[in-house]
Amino acid sequence: MIAAHRQRLRAVLVSTPWPLFNRPSIQLGSLKAFLAARLPQVRVDTRHFYLDVAAHIGFERYRALCERTWPAECVYAALLYPSRLAEIADLFGRELPSQSVLGAADFEKLVEDVGGISQALIAQTDWRAYRLAGFSVTLSQLTAALFFIRAVKRTAPDLYVVVGGSTFSGRPAAGLLRQMPEIDAIASGEGERPLEALLRHLCVAPGARPPEDIEGLTTRQTPGHVPVRFSQMTQLDRLPAPDYDDYFAQVAGLPPHQRFFPTLPVEMSRGCWWRRPRPGSSVQGCAFCNLNLQWRGYRSKSAEQITDEIEYLSTRHQCLSLAFMDNVLPAARVAAVFGRLAELGRDFKFFAEIRADFSLRRLAAMEAAGVEEVQVGIEALSTSLLAKLNKGTTAIENLEAMKNCEAVGIVSRSNLIIGFPGSDDRDVAQTLANLEFAAYFQPLRVVQFWLGYGSPVYACPRAYGLQAVFSHPYYGRLLPPSLRQALPWMIQAYRGDRMVQRRRWQPVKARVRKWARSYAALHADGRREPILSFRDGGDFIILRQKRLAAEPMTHRLTGTSRRIYLFCQHRRSLARIRGAFPHVGEDRLRAFLAMLVEKKLMFTENGQYLSLAAPGRIRKIEAPA
Repeated sequence: MIAAHRQRLRAVLVSTPWPLFNRPSIQLGSLKAFLAARLPQVRVDTRHFYLDVAAHIGFERYRALCERTWPAECVYAALLYPSRLAEIADLFGRELPSQSVLGAADFEKLVEDVGGISQALIAQTDWRAYRLAGFSVTLSQLTAALFFIRAVKRTAPDLYVVVGGSTFSGRPAAGLLRQMPEIDAIASGEGERPLEALLRHLCVAPGARPPEDIEGLTTRQTPGHVPVRFSQMTQLDRLPAPDYDDYFAQVAGLPPHQRFFPTLPVEMSRGCWWRRPRPGSSVQGCAFCNLNLQWRGYRSKSAEQITDEIEYLSTRHQCLSLAFMDNVLPAARVAAVFGRLAELGRDFKFFAEIRADFSLRRLAAMEAAGVEEVQVGIEALSTSLLAKLNKGTTAIENLEAMKNCEAVGIVSRSNLIIGFPGSDDRDVAQTLANLEFAAYFQPLRVVQFWLGYGSPVYACPRAYGLQAVFSHPYYGRLLPPSLRQALPWMIQAYRGDRMVQRRRWQPVKARVRKWARSYAALHADGRREPILSFRDGGDFIILRQKRLAAEPMTHRLTGTSRRIYLFCQHRRSLARIRGAFPHVGEDRLRAFLAMLVEKKLMFTENGQYLSLAAPGRIRKIEAPA
């Protein structure tokens, strides 16, 4: 028995800096659980090296790096290519926020600290005990993964190294394999089935080279004309719950003053259902998005499986904070999932990403189950720009989503994209006008458009006015020319209207900064009370509008006026309002609605109307589920 156990094939899965340190890697956890279920004869270990690095350099310094892609990539680039230190240090200082806890002058000391702990981690691991090492590489992990792979391969030359993750999915890999002899194969898309096939072969012939025709893997022997191949799960219900035991063992090994309660990543689905083909449209999904290169199609787990998985993980690790990693939650599953989670009676705290079409009742059900933060796919407050972004939503829908988050007390961490190629003065004017109505709600975070490899804009640059597309010039500072040119990297650059767009959107940036200051000041008392809210008195409602350096302004609506305002808590067309209140003359109705819009108590767009005051009680709302 003991001798047989010692001969057991071993594999290790690695995640390097710079993911969030307070979450285990869902990539590593999912792969380990799957491989353990399918190949019990293989021992799979996981190494969350990013947690060790975070603990060594300090969580505050680590967090400052993991939030900024280019400064994060600079650290390991300097370790990989010390002759380029001056150029890399200059880029680090250029991209570091002025208020960062890190200083540009601290770069060399930071590189020294990170290099020291990284070398210690490599030395502490018996790499020769493993037959295969898999590296998960996502945004901000490129240079860190290359550093660890090179150092590990020097220690264990016979170790078979596979890399995967969003950084390499969908890209022609032959160039990278030529430039990085330490890498033996690249997995495109999901890793479960390719790694299972690879390890099955190694179990049968431990000393032999793996075959070159494993679906989902690219090797040096893969012909250059062969397109990137995917091999993914057809049904997610066959996946076991992620195995995070190794991560929690690492947390337990930290000094007492550094231990914390992690956030558990979970998933309901993979892919994005908005990317499905649509008649009359050549664009699938949001025009700027490249988050789904590793998936083919959209699949989701059953409500029973995801709730059982959450209950199991929460119990096993005694954690109540969880984050859904889905690009977008499956709308058809939401009611059942969060209804079941609420019935568990646990004080969960969830984060999720959702589309703007989630109704008030759906958000209320999510809040009741423990959803505290969401990222809503807002992206713009101009309907003309939303059409260019192919969001499938309008400004009035986005404002309703923002109001609904305010109403149920869910924190919205949502974005406003500026500088999108082809956006024009009309888009900016609409945005500025609509920001006046959005001021009641949680401010959006301004995000400068960046071109992602594989996005619809990248695939059809001419359609968006782009004259040329190429890997971002910063890769030229981080990497030697041969490696920089090996493949198109995740962050792309372009020639087009970039500088024009930067100037065009400056007023919006200034207005959003003012919005953020005002919102913070109006909530300085720490209360989550909406800026514009209403209380219902049965045959009248009282609207209350908080103001800076002044007493709140109040409005009273009675009788039919009250009922119209409540009816428009969900956006309604003028025809629907007329149909619901036929006794009100059209001229009188239009005048009443125009008055509410003028006072910014209501918003109108393309013949639709939306009341902006958030309700005091969800049960009072006349809105569809």
